[in-house]
Amino acid sequence: MKKRAVALCGVAAVVASMVTAAVPAASADSTSTPRTPTLTWKKCTTKDYPTLQCASLKVPLDHDRPHGRQITLALSRVPHTAKKSQGPLLVNPGGPGGSGLSLAGFVAKSLPAKVAAQYDVIGFDPRGVGKSTPALNCRPGHSSPVRPDTVPATPAIEKANLKRTQSFAKACAEKYADVLPFIDTVSAVRDMDAIRGALGAKKINYFGYSYGTYLGAVYGKLYPDRVRRMALDSMVDPTGVWYDDNLQQDYAFDARHKAFAAWVAQHDKTYKLGKDPAKVEAKWYAMRGAVAKKPAGKKVGAGELEDTYLPGGYFNGYWPFLAEAFAAYVNDKDADPLVEAYENFGAVDAAGDNGYSVYASVQCRDASWPRDWGTWRDDNWRVHEKAPFMAWNNAWYNAPCAFWPTESLRPTDVSNAQLPPTLLFQATDDAATPYEGGVTMHRKLDGSSLVVEQGGGNHGITLSGSSCLDEHLATYLENGKVPRSGGEIDAVCKALPDPKPLSTKAGSGRGATLHGLLGFRS
Repeated sequence: MKKRAVALCGVAAVVASMVTAAVPAASADSTSTPRTPTLTWKKCTTKDYPTLQCASLKVPLDHDRPHGRQITLALSRVPHTAKKSQGPLLVNPGGPGGSGLSLAGFVAKSLPAKVAAQYDVIGFDPRGVGKSTPALNCRPGHSSPVRPDTVPATPAIEKANLKRTQSFAKACAEKYADVLPFIDTVSAVRDMDAIRGALGAKKINYFGYSYGTYLGAVYGKLYPDRVRRMALDSMVDPTGVWYDDNLQQDYAFDARHKAFAAWVAQHDKTYKLGKDPAKVEAKWYAMRGAVAKKPAGKKVGAGELEDTYLPGGYFNGYWPFLAEAFAAYVNDKDADPLVEAYENFGAVDAAGDNGYSVYASVQCRDASWPRDWGTWRDDNWRVHEKAPFMAWNNAWYNAPCAFWPTESLRPTDVSNAQLPPTLLFQATDDAATPYEGGVTMHRKLDGSSLVVEQGGGNHGITLSGSSCLDEHLATYLENGKVPRSGGEIDAVCKALPDPKPLSTKAGSGRGATLHGLLGFRS
């Protein structure tokens, strides 16, 4: 569950169980400031979202001290236009660390007009993120190329990665010692309830992707009587937060990388990398070995190559672009397309630095992580043997949690029998949030309905081109109806077909827009 902000084809990228034992059942008195603030909405329109409005809201840094230090949340809104409103629909793109301001415009634009018109679609930058203040950036340029090889094949490589990891954790501690104890999921959930109060709503509707599914489930746990409708897409396994979830994710990403290799082999006439998926995959690892020794364009080493191809595990719409760069490097000895692919998919800008800082801050604070590096070493070598594509890359991405300066909170059990019917969406071959997590969330939320995209491998599947999935979402938001089968799965939608090479510009269309907003490692 990682996050990386990117820019792709003109689309700007703007893209988990925890309650401490001391957190009591939330109440209006304990989570509200004495005076409910009002929001002042101002136009912040863009070409794509001409009705978007923005506002800001002050909330306590520590919700248990409502009169103490205040921080600011950045909000966005597409107001309802129907005569009768169904209230606010809060949306979140995941992360943790994802900005939700543009997502409000996307959701309002992508839903059927008659459905969107009934809601005030509300986006927000969670605490620490984007235009909210303070916005965290622990160590600018932390992911700048060329990093040490992610696979610690020698003690020297492991030492270099550990030094880099510890430097990040130390920088966070030095810059944000007073803030880090309050960058966590429960605090973000209490912020959401402050947003609800400022909107003057007794209940909220909620729609979240990826980590946003966990955020929604925790909100439902703390405030079940304040949830009107809730839709969750691509679900975090709430029982594995976070260390175990990341290990399981590695296996799923490796399978998805193999699916990419099989697709390239299927289109051998175009890419000329062979018809045998195993041999195509071997050529990819040979490319990795080559750039580990001599980084392409002095930018793309082994870690950067992994970062570049990781997005293909989130969204197969990127496969044609990634395959072209792969083929150019292997067949033509041309590194330029590979460098371009890295700049589009893998490079981290200031927004990415911010997103990663919040990602680490939330995950490291939310739940306990092994503090003995030997545990990490043993576990990740074991995973690497079976799933080498992502294991060590993912390990180093999360490794600051082994050295994090704050104590860990206790995970939240999101089990809930008090919510209204919730609607859950999950693809069977999702890599970022594997299918089993969706089934677990379904079991945890009594009365929920699970819609499965059979054979789908993308992460974030609604509002991405599937009329079947989108019809279920629109129906639910319009009248609250959910499918019921009496079995573990309540409805099945067929996966969208894989892309074709060169048929369209790689990464174009509504699916690419959504995945640009969700980002990667989410």
